[in-house]
Amino acid sequence: MKKTQRKDRNRLTRLKGRGKDCFFCKSKKDPNWRDFEKLREYLTPRCRIMSAQASGVCMKHQRKLSVVIKEARELGLLPYSATEE
Repeated sequence: MKKTQRKDRNRLTRLKGRGKDCFFCKSKKDPNWRDFEKLREYLTPRCRIMSAQASGVCMKHQRKLSVVIKEARELGLLPYSATEE
């Protein structure tokens, strides 16, 4: 296999992501701030929003998800940062 073919394949894999199916596309629902327990799955232990590649969400729902998480943080349902112990 030539180097250019290998580079193209790696680039396609990077652009497409891991190949996971989006949870929100499967269930035909949009993210909502009322499901804050479900939204916790898309936060890291340090309470940062996970990337689309890491969480397996499509880009359409990733954009909505980040807005919804920020709304839930403003309402006090989700923390802005992890608590120090």
